[in-house]
Amino acid sequence: MLDWSYYPKTDPLPDFLNDPIKIFENNFPILDSSKDNAKNVRSSDDVLKLVTREFQDLDYEIETGKKRHEKVRVPVLYSHRGLVSQAFEVDGWHKGKKIVLEVESGRAVVNHQFLKDIFEASVMVDVDFLIIAVRQIYRGTKDYKKITDWLDTLFITNRIKLSLKGILLIGY
Repeated sequence: MLDWSYYPKTDPLPDFLNDPIKIFENNFPILDSSKDNAKNVRSSDDVLKLVTREFQDLDYEIETGKKRHEKVRVPVLYSHRGLVSQAFEVDGWHKGKKIVLEVESGRAVVNHQFLKDIFEASVMVDVDFLIIAVRQIYRGTKDYKKITDWLDTLFITNRIKLSLKGILLIGY
């Protein structure tokens, strides 16, 4: 079964974030990582390819490859004459709803990629929401659960203030 959590837990899930959940629910039979089956270890690129069309149908810009023109870059800083001087690459971006999408596989917990995703989304211009999709289990580690523990701590202690209005964590 697909799992998800929305932060901060004091806020209800915004209606427009139901659609990304439905996309992963629709694809869950293919993506299911809850049993940690070695045959079902898809790269994050493969997972993103499976959901690309449905996200594009919702007006998300989605990374379609590794070449510069296939990547999605979200501005962080501007310089002279309003040119973008720094941007971060993301898996998906809904400019109108100010949502960044990141799809992770094996590196989500092992390399703390989810923390990098949170940091980068927090400093991007006009980004209010972050969706991070991660495996439920990767090589015996309960990635989704570990990340919910981290996010619970982040939001409960309230020691670090994020500019994001919300983070949706999806465990596929």
